[in-house]
Amino acid sequence: MQNDSPATGPDQDRNAIAQAEREVNVQREKARSLDRQLATAAANNRKLVDLLERTRGEIATLRAGLDRDGETPFNFATIVEVHPRSGFSAATSAAAEGSGSQSAISTTHVASVDILHSGRKMRVSVSPLLDIESLRVGQEVLLNEALVVVAALGFEATGEIVTVKEILDEDRVVAIGRGDDQRVVRIGAPLRSERLRVGDAVVLDARTSLAMERVQLTEMQSLILEEVPDISYEDIGGLGPQIEQIRDAVELPFIHQELFAEHGLSAPKGILLYGPPGCGKTLIAKAVARSLADRAVELTGTPSSRSYFLNIKGPELLDKYVGETERHIRLIFARAREKAATGDPVVVFFDEMDALFRTRGSGVSSDVETTIVPQLLTEIDGVEKLDNVIVIGASNREDMIDPAILRPGRLDVKIRVQRPTRTGASEIFAKYLTEQVPLHRSEVERDGGDASACVRRLIATTVEQMYASGPENEFLELTFANGVSRMLYFRDFASGAVIRNIVDRAKKAAIKDLLTGGERGVTASHLREGVIEEFHEHEDLPNTSNPDDWARISGQRGERVTHIRPVVHERAGERA
Repeated sequence: MQNDSPATGPDQDRNAIAQAEREVNVQREKARSLDRQLATAAANNRKLVDLLERTRGEIATLRAGLDRDGETPFNFATIVEVHPRSGFSAATSAAAEGSGSQSAISTTHVASVDILHSGRKMRVSVSPLLDIESLRVGQEVLLNEALVVVAALGFEATGEIVTVKEILDEDRVVAIGRGDDQRVVRIGAPLRSERLRVGDAVVLDARTSLAMERVQLTEMQSLILEEVPDISYEDIGGLGPQIEQIRDAVELPFIHQELFAEHGLSAPKGILLYGPPGCGKTLIAKAVARSLADRAVELTGTPSSRSYFLNIKGPELLDKYVGETERHIRLIFARAREKAATGDPVVVFFDEMDALFRTRGSGVSSDVETTIVPQLLTEIDGVEKLDNVIVIGASNREDMIDPAILRPGRLDVKIRVQRPTRTGASEIFAKYLTEQVPLHRSEVERDGGDASACVRRLIATTVEQMYASGPENEFLELTFANGVSRMLYFRDFASGAVIRNIVDRAKKAAIKDLLTGGERGVTASHLREGVIEEFHEHEDLPNTSNPDDWARISGQRGERVTHIRPVVHERAGERA
């Protein structure tokens, strides 16, 4: 008989375990599905939150835009005066309350500013959110609909250019504008920290009459250079007597003021340096300024002491507009007086003086000198003294300068700067051809290895070649009215500039030889070729249209030249 009872024992246990495992797997799969569903829901939730945040931001922006569209626009104004907030006091407060006056409190104790708004001057209050101490005269501000200052801006950057004519006080100046109109203007906050001086160009805000900014115009800056030149008397060669004469005229009155006052002597007001071009007139004027600066430091013992050198470019002063040149001259001397007011010496140097101050009524020019010359004379010996100011003029044609300028009491010291002699030429050569210049080995060995002796020999040889009286150096022949003839040589046209050019030519030739495979250093042949090349450049320069000019060059001022024979042209024709 077959047994139909359910399985028991181990088989039954195995079936139960398998069934449990299947259930666990089913539950695990359901859990994974729920995790995936939760992750998807969380991602969708984050996207929805981001969308809501963006939507809220856009709504807020639109709301703010709608609010701004409905706001009253701000007004611009310019501050002309600031009234800082003052502290309350019990007595003042009680008095104000007793009188029932609220306006007294608002105007006395509340921060306020005077503004210019739409052409009207008003006193308005300042928002307590602004620092009243930070507001400045001339500053632009914003006003709300109640005309309360709510924001501070910058300063006006545009306006009319005017020139300072006179300083009235620390807040006001007299300025000259278009058409020489004079007006009193106030100084804005940006300029109150700077020191204005006569002649400065400033930007004027025409609405508020405030000078807001100083501008550097290239016009006057190119005419006046205040830097002290770095040139001393030791840098000038061949002008020993002239330097001694100008030192006696300039430095002695400055160093020994007590002795001059004791003897009733006053310092010269002006000095005229005249002579041929290129002979060192400008160098002497620069050395005077440097020497005065050094003397000022020695006398006072303070390194801050200095002198000023106003270098005036004469031809650039001329202006096509009537009165402009005279105005520039007034500004120049006003600047000089300002600098000299502290006791520092000031040198006013007019280069090419004959271009400005020609003889009046000569008919040589357009007669502009009829007003320019009197302006200079007024500045030199007018009502206002020129203490510690020295006027130095340089000219190649002193005969064309108005005699009123050259009389004693004005440019009373006249120094002729001659062309260099042999000794002077040697001194000038020594300034440019020194032991520091590379010398050719053969030249140094010729003097036993002594570089100093080599330099002296090269200079002596070059000077001898320049100042020789042979046919090769003949330039032109002058015949005077008395029948006397005189031959002018190249030495009669030598100058410091020519000598420097000769040395520069020799140095360039030495460099070219080195670059083409030669040895390093300057030789006597380089200097000799430099002299020849420099003289050949001058062969075409003689001007036969005005013989009197050649009479001045030759030194025969009392005789009239009747005939000129250019020798260099004849030699050129023979060579051709």
